[in-house]
Amino acid sequence: MVVTTAASSSISITRLLFHSLLFVNYLPQNTHSFSTFSTLSTISTNIRTGKSTTETALSMASSSSSSSSSSSTTKVPKNIVVIGGGIQGTSVAYFLSKHLASSNDDNSPTNKTKIKILEAKAVASAASGKGGGFMARSWGDGSPTQPLHHIGYDLYAQLSSPDELNLQSYRTVPVLSVSPGTNNLGQKRAREDGKIGQYMPNWLDGNIGRVGLMGRGDDTAQVTPSEVVEKMIASDVCDGVVEVVLGECVGIDTDNADANDASIETEQVKGVRYVPRGETEEQLLEADVVVVSAGPWSCKAEDWFGNVISLPMEGVKSTSIVWKRPSSSLTDGDENENEGDEFVVDGTALFCGEDDRFGTHLEVYPRPDGSIYICGIGGSDYIPSDELKRGAYREECNAKESRVDAASNAFRTMSNTYNAKGTLEKVQACMRPCPPDAMPYMGKIPGYEGAYVNAGHNCWGIAWAPSCGLAMTELILEGESRSVDLRYFDPSRFTTKVGGGRGRKRRGQSVGEQW
Repeated sequence: MVVTTAASSSISITRLLFHSLLFVNYLPQNTHSFSTFSTLSTISTNIRTGKSTTETALSMASSSSSSSSSSSTTKVPKNIVVIGGGIQGTSVAYFLSKHLASSNDDNSPTNKTKIKILEAKAVASAASGKGGGFMARSWGDGSPTQPLHHIGYDLYAQLSSPDELNLQSYRTVPVLSVSPGTNNLGQKRAREDGKIGQYMPNWLDGNIGRVGLMGRGDDTAQVTPSEVVEKMIASDVCDGVVEVVLGECVGIDTDNADANDASIETEQVKGVRYVPRGETEEQLLEADVVVVSAGPWSCKAEDWFGNVISLPMEGVKSTSIVWKRPSSSLTDGDENENEGDEFVVDGTALFCGEDDRFGTHLEVYPRPDGSIYICGIGGSDYIPSDELKRGAYREECNAKESRVDAASNAFRTMSNTYNAKGTLEKVQACMRPCPPDAMPYMGKIPGYEGAYVNAGHNCWGIAWAPSCGLAMTELILEGESRSVDLRYFDPSRFTTKVGGGRGRKRRGQSVGEQW
């Protein structure tokens, strides 16, 4: 990587996906590029449609046998630019690289597809460097986002393996719901409860109310998103293919998609104009495919593509804090305390009820490194599209000190351990990108060849990143996503459709009479 300035029958779905991936690893080398993702797509589709294990296996076999012929007729882009270096944009680049790996190996270096991540500040500098990284496989069941939850959760398990990204921060975690309380009776009752007690973390030893079990860790997990971003970019599959370019996108260059027919006004992406970080002169990145994946700032694409699409977005700016692992769980003056002992932080996540005393509804995520990440602090700010288009909070996004104090006090009330020995390690803030219907924008930009958007994933952007990367890869390189039904996430759903009648089409949309 170069940085420049300028988840039937008796078999569980998880096991099915795991064994299917093993099957893919033993396919002939020349079918890996397209068959790997065709197989994953078939699995995901069959999961959603309820096909049996036998049907799934047959579909997999059919997919792998036909992939060679299909790949030969697929137009492979030469230059792909992904705008945004967070976990969503990086996942797109990573899965594109994986998909293209086999075909790239068959070509000379000069014919390889090149992928550039255009990032305004630094990779994982916004929410992907400050988010909690919690994921829940079944929490979207029955909704259009179900496959995003399922596939993302299962792919993270695969990516965490030593053979993939070897993610040290990935692990499954049990989850408890915790109500606020004014004494320690709640936590004492919970520890004596036969169903809940085994999941009570050692640090939850203060004043709390009722405790409930939300998950045993069989479909809930966590990962530190910045590690995912860094390891995807540094992976072997991205080496020599993906380059990070630091700079701000200022526009998209296009040409008529059919130079031989002037009446066709669909335009082909030709390049991305940007200003390198720290410079003032505009430069051009060659591109026949561009993917806008810049989190809340993706609404700027309305301007880049001549307002043929409306991408309403609100940035929800929220504070979060990180607590350092205590040196010991014992209080000062205890004769059994050994100086320098490290406290083992039990890995149970908490979703806490509204605490009117502090104005919080804490979400508490202990991490494998012993730190504890806390969000749900309250006092969020809501940033409208016009401010986001001007780059609001991209360069600097600071925590609210009043909310830091409130969250710290709320957490200390719940934990005697941290009240006595806790040290606040980090205070920070970031924005989550929220479309009006809380559904992401994933798909093609109308009227343009080679233009796509993958943004607006709300609070699940980290959990969904691998599934979004896979789905967008299928769409870009195979013409459609078979792993995820993208109709629900159509980027044009808020775009005003101009009336029909006679007249020419402008970029794929009727604009009525053109006198």
